[in-house]
Amino acid sequence: MPLYMDVHHISGGVTANDVAQAHVADLETQGSYDVKYLRYWVNEPEGKVFCLVEAPSPDAAATVHREAHGLVADSIFEVQEGS
Repeated sequence: MPLYMDVHHISGGVTANDVAQAHVADLETQGSYDVKYLRYWVNEPEGKVFCLVEAPSPDAAATVHREAHGLVADSIFEVQEGS
C-alpha cells in the first residue's frame, strides 16, 4: 500500500496534547477507509504537524482526518521509506 506524509500548518501554534487527541480520533476512524496512521511529528510553536500514513490514496487519508477531527492536511506527498 502507498505511504504518504501529510503536512499541516496550524496558525497560532499547536500543542502536542491536541495533536495526540486528534491522532487517537484518526485511529478510531481509519478502519473504515483501509487507512493506517502510523506516526506523527509536531513543531508546537510553528504550528506544524506531519503525519505518516499508509493509505490506498491521498483522498482516503484526507477523508479520515476530515471525519475524525476536521483538521485536513495542507499537503499530502507520496513517500518511500529510507534509512
